[in-house]
Amino acid sequence: MKHIIKKSILYIAPLLLFSACKKITDINTDPTAASTSQVQVEYFIDNSIIHAQMNPGVSERAFILYWTAAGHQISDADGATFSWGAYNDEWISEYYSNQSGALNTINSAIDVASQQITAGTQKTYTNNLMQVARIWRAYLISEMSDNFGPMPTLAFQGKNPNFNDVKSVYYYLLDELSDATSKLDLTIATVPSVVASEDPAYGFNFSNWQAYGNSLRLRLAMRLSEVDPSKAQSEFEAAAASGNLLTDKSQIFQIQEKPGWDDLSGMYSRCWYQLPEAVTFNNLVVNLGGITSQTQVPTIISDPASQSAAIANIKPANYAGQYYPVQMTTMTNNPYSAYWLDGLPATIDPRAYQIFYMPGNSSDPSYPNGTCGAVGSNTVGFVKDINGNQIKTIDAKYTWNATPDGNWGTKGGVTDNLFQAINIGATTSMVPSLKNQFRTQTAKRVFFAAWETYFLLAEGAVKGWATPVGAQTAYETGIGKSFEYWGISQYLPAYLASTDYNRAGTSVSWNSTTEPANTYTMNYVDGITGAPGTATINYPVNTLYQNGSVRNDYLTKIITQKFIAQTPWLPLETWNDHRRLGLPFFENVVLEGPIQTLPALTSSNYMTSNVQFFPQRMKYPSGLQNSNVNGYNQAVQYLGGADAVMTPLWWAQH
Repeated sequence: MKHIIKKSILYIAPLLLFSACKKITDINTDPTAASTSQVQVEYFIDNSIIHAQMNPGVSERAFILYWTAAGHQISDADGATFSWGAYNDEWISEYYSNQSGALNTINSAIDVASQQITAGTQKTYTNNLMQVARIWRAYLISEMSDNFGPMPTLAFQGKNPNFNDVKSVYYYLLDELSDATSKLDLTIATVPSVVASEDPAYGFNFSNWQAYGNSLRLRLAMRLSEVDPSKAQSEFEAAAASGNLLTDKSQIFQIQEKPGWDDLSGMYSRCWYQLPEAVTFNNLVVNLGGITSQTQVPTIISDPASQSAAIANIKPANYAGQYYPVQMTTMTNNPYSAYWLDGLPATIDPRAYQIFYMPGNSSDPSYPNGTCGAVGSNTVGFVKDINGNQIKTIDAKYTWNATPDGNWGTKGGVTDNLFQAINIGATTSMVPSLKNQFRTQTAKRVFFAAWETYFLLAEGAVKGWATPVGAQTAYETGIGKSFEYWGISQYLPAYLASTDYNRAGTSVSWNSTTEPANTYTMNYVDGITGAPGTATINYPVNTLYQNGSVRNDYLTKIITQKFIAQTPWLPLETWNDHRRLGLPFFENVVLEGPIQTLPALTSSNYMTSNVQFFPQRMKYPSGLQNSNVNGYNQAVQYLGGADAVMTPLWWAQH
């Protein structure tokens, strides 16, 4: 945390104060103040899309410290932030201000396009630009509403806006997407190259924009599935029947990152972040899919000697690891919380090795060795006793252990340079963390990909809604699109046929819906004495879904695969799915000491799941209360609860 606090001084941006002014980034600037002859619609669209990428000062606070923590893809290595329900007004103010600026700019695009059409000065493609702007605006409003809740739908008019309840916001967005996609003229196939260059997503390929708008409508319609199923179904079916959905790799809505310090800088570019694999992700991928580590190692380690060493360190499928109940936490419902796997898992979803590097594989180009001190090459650590004395050394080279977050109490304290607890003494290079290609600001940030369309269609089909493809076909195609993205399609046939259960009790094969037994037996060794033993491992009980009685039904399979596919680009969506459905299984944070920001989580209930154990929303920034007291009061009234992190949104599971 120390790095963030130190750096945050440099990136403070004032909250937009909802007052009329001339800055384009102010939320209520009159976008028509300038003559329409002096501006081009495409400039506003480009500015809005790029600005919404979030410069590093904003993205490290919103994307890293809030979305990834809430979405359980990447662990909060610094600890004590959003995964604990903690909140920082300055950080959220910067995000709110930034995205409000992007919204103001896209409203300018819409208003200028409308004025040009009214005045008869439009280009042949101006109407299409206006519809593109409406589609992008719908996304931006949905993003802010999914974070905060009630939002204004008619803001940016030069005066303090009224806020709308979340239901009204979503109805508005669904109407906008329906209307805007229908009004795109696809006979206009191209625009001048100078215009196309102002669209960093699609180059104003209007067919792709329509496909994105229709698939976005699927996403937002599905958000309402648990609270407003009839509206969700009607909107979903209309979008699904549109005939043009985002279904191909070439249609991915993604924005090219670039090195530097501006709005196009990478989401994961701040080099002081370790970005370790989260426990939830690990529980979903270990043992899933039947693809062995022995098969995969040669594809990710090029050196023959290193290959052999890594393969030699692969552990049997029935081995849990070294057992450290004194040094490691037992106060969480993660079934492997006290085990340290001193090797590689026998089988693992092949996407895991594509996203997170293997400790000790420092000769691989994907290993972020020396990246600003966040990750080093040392894999040797030590074990301490309860008095802090070092009693054993351990080497994490070619091992695989996720990083849990929480309050470690007397067992340690998660800091920038520690893996789990001081009593284990592991360094940041001892755990799988995000690979180098995501850190170097040369990747493309994904906002929406084909796999999500197919997983949405699969969920709709399971619900009995009308879809253009069946549930199994959509599910398997979604997995295939994800494998294609990572370049691992050679594993797909065997993967789709696998009936092996992951650590959450879910398998891949669509036709294998047999529930696992509640427990299973694993071998282990005592971490201190080396004595072998056997342990009964409980599958986690996810009481947020079907009261914990179901682990391997169709919906759990779909959301498990969707979660893995969305990693690492869409943590907001994995958070959204968990708030909506309680899926997939999210472990509770470590509770070796009390967590004041999670008062509902106690030593008597930490083995259960509860919505009050997980953050539900961001609080509104304090500047809103000061600048638009009426709007703020409206928003809180529509929330149906306090302006607090633990107040669920309207569409979320209650």
